[in-house]
Amino acid sequence: MAALSSLSHSDRQALLALWAVPGLGPVGLAELAGRVDRWADLLDLPADQWAHGVKRVDVRGHLLALERLRPLAERLREQAEEGGMTICFPGDAGFPARLAEIPNAPPLIFRRGTVGPARRRVAMVGTRRPAPEFYEWAREFAHGVAAGGAGVVSGAAQGVDQACHFGALDAGGETWAFLGSALDAVDPGVSRVVERILDGGGSVFSELPPGVRASRETFPPRNRLISGAADAVVVLRAADLSGSFYTAEAALAQGRPLLAVPGEAARADAAGTNRMICLGSARACLGPEDALRAAGVHPQDAPPPPARAEPVRPESLSTAARAAFASVSREPMSFEEVQIASRLDPGVLASALCELELLGLVQQGPGKYYERV
Repeated sequence: MAALSSLSHSDRQALLALWAVPGLGPVGLAELAGRVDRWADLLDLPADQWAHGVKRVDVRGHLLALERLRPLAERLREQAEEGGMTICFPGDAGFPARLAEIPNAPPLIFRRGTVGPARRRVAMVGTRRPAPEFYEWAREFAHGVAAGGAGVVSGAAQGVDQACHFGALDAGGETWAFLGSALDAVDPGVSRVVERILDGGGSVFSELPPGVRASRETFPPRNRLISGAADAVVVLRAADLSGSFYTAEAALAQGRPLLAVPGEAARADAAGTNRMICLGSARACLGPEDALRAAGVHPQDAPPPPARAEPVRPESLSTAARAAFASVSREPMSFEEVQIASRLDPGVLASALCELELLGLVQQGPGKYYERV
């Protein structure tokens, strides 16, 4: 089997179609790779002539239902083009170089955004519901890492992830997001972050083929990509049962330096990070300099951080955004509750909330619930 970095166009077409088959995954592909000389050999060969060797019955059924791979590959390429995505394979400029090194790396990835220069990168993850003061601390932390010359990698989820993306953008740095959905099936709260990342010259990635929405099943595998694309991983804040541990476990398995930010012993939302440090699985991270050193960036050689833009003040907002901001509290509120409190027309309120989200003053949670940052 040819290396993924030297694939022909037909090989890529076949691999694209195979990767979109539900349940096949890296293990199933490795199984197939040992039984065929070239992926291209499967592109037009009827599935009933080769799919019988696939162990999983459900995957074999999907393959037999396809009959041939070429129509699926062509449809996926059309969907990717319509969604503004580039399909990248290992060795391509758009495929993260460090990601290609991990044992269960995807054979391809979907990307939107700018292919920036090679640089060291720090992955940052944490709770979706940080205290407001920690949200701002996380944003300043990411600002410092980006100002030090490293790229910031995260998952675009509300809370710490979004704070880290925004902090990198504040510094004029580069940030990458790995999503738990396809790039054309992004939830509204994440899509606004995605657009800010793209506007700021960053990139968003997904291993999922077009049309796949986020679910509980898609996030744990996604987290290995966040750590795999980085040179060091920092868990900023996590409770004992946090999804951040998927990223931490992947980092350890991939040989990435793992750091965690300690918190007060009485804080439940810091129990996980404190435990990681106590058990020795993660080093304590007290500031951006620790993260930069772990990623191989030496702060003394980095350019001075750019001036931080003045924070947005409520009085500088549009009239509607000021009314919406005054109506949103620190506790989650439904759209209808904000509308009643603000007395704004639904269309005007939707636009005002979007303005507030883009400025980092309000964040939207699942079910269209809003709260102040």
